[in-house]
Amino acid sequence: MSDNKPEPSGVQTSLTVAMPKDTNPNGDIFGGWLLSQMDIAGGVAAGRRAKGRTATVSVQEMVFHQPVNVGDLLACYAEVIRVGRTSLSVKIEAWASRHDSADEQIKVTEGVFTYVAMDDNHKPRPVPPE
Repeated sequence: MSDNKPEPSGVQTSLTVAMPKDTNPNGDIFGGWLLSQMDIAGGVAAGRRAKGRTATVSVQEMVFHQPVNVGDLLACYAEVIRVGRTSLSVKIEAWASRHDSADEQIKVTEGVFTYVAMDDNHKPRPVPPE
């Protein structure tokens, strides 16, 4: 019997624990830290698809659904949703397992990041075919 719980989409490309050092002055996990974790995860997916170096060029459609708490296990899932000549768009979802209920994951944030494939001289290069 299905309980219709939402599931992450994409491939898990990062896993980390939110630590006290990742908080803002109020003791909440800093949104910039969460954004950087998502960028790392998206960069993994973009680099795999581009078969090499990529650079982040934009972030669109960021939605913060729930806070991330100290001690939460944060998993980021990435899916390449568009491939252009030199750029790729990656949908990234961040899911947290609360430190007090590790069996359940909740989606905390999602967004679309765009990366450009780079050559050894840091110039845009074509994304190779799959």
